[in-house]
Amino acid sequence: MIAYSHKTKQYLLLALKVFILGITFGYIYFKITQNETLDLKEFSSEVFSKNNNSIGSILIFFLLAIANWFFEILKWKTVASVVQKLSFLTAMKQSLYSLTVSLATPNRIGDYGAKAYFFELEKRKQILLLNFFSNSVQMGVTILFGFLGLTYIIQKFGLSISFSKLAIGVFSLILIVILGFVFKEQQLIVKGLSISKVLNHIKNLSFLVKIKAITYSFIRYLIFSYLFFYLLLFFGATISLYEAFPIIFTMYLLVSLVPTIFIFDVIVRGGTAVWLFSIIGVSELTVLSTVLAMWMLNFVFPSILGGYYMFTYKPR
Repeated sequence: MIAYSHKTKQYLLLALKVFILGITFGYIYFKITQNETLDLKEFSSEVFSKNNNSIGSILIFFLLAIANWFFEILKWKTVASVVQKLSFLTAMKQSLYSLTVSLATPNRIGDYGAKAYFFELEKRKQILLLNFFSNSVQMGVTILFGFLGLTYIIQKFGLSISFSKLAIGVFSLILIVILGFVFKEQQLIVKGLSISKVLNHIKNLSFLVKIKAITYSFIRYLIFSYLFFYLLLFFGATISLYEAFPIIFTMYLLVSLVPTIFIFDVIVRGGTAVWLFSIIGVSELTVLSTVLAMWMLNFVFPSILGGYYMFTYKPR
């Protein structure tokens, strides 16, 4: 094995950080400038055509986005403190750093490795489990609200669902459960981990940690759902909260269940949102502007701050 000097390791780490930031912000630039569904100039004109109302509304948008990230950071602080006590500032740096690293990875899978990087080797396996628990809770909330929204839409608008596709979906879910039970003792990708060990680890978490994680996930979900609704109104939609929320819930469910590589994530979100909101007559430009604004508020701007933390962070 090649032994590197401390100085060489520092240079290699710096080069890796520059590479990751180059990939991440190159991706962001590509998505903004080469977006086929919505031109950046068209989006900018939509924002600034609101005259005096735009400044106050944009401030509220940023406050809601900050609130969304506040509860995400609070959730990570709560969950990670099972292994190592974290201050809110430390949890914030870890969360934003991890966002920057994971933004250009499929379904943000890079978040797992990035968060584990902050902890000693012997703690990283637990951190992976806790991060999985945190993300699973958020996904559970998304599925719960999404199922309610989808049920409402089917009943309200009489959407027809193919029986064959529904049967395939149910069969696939049952097959996954059966395979999970059969191979529950088999080692997963991470050495020493199995499905049974993951479930036991989650089961052994304290009730307080579980209830806090669930509560923060619910609050986050409602915040970014309302932010989406408020952006729709800002870009000219004339719908009520009761009309919008079932569709927003269904949209988040569908885009969460469809795996996407990073190049197509905004396209998938935009296409799904346009299709759903067309049911109640919301224009395509309004929906696409909302999707792009949500992406910038919740991912692009926080990743810029995460990029700063990446360069200032000094591993022990």
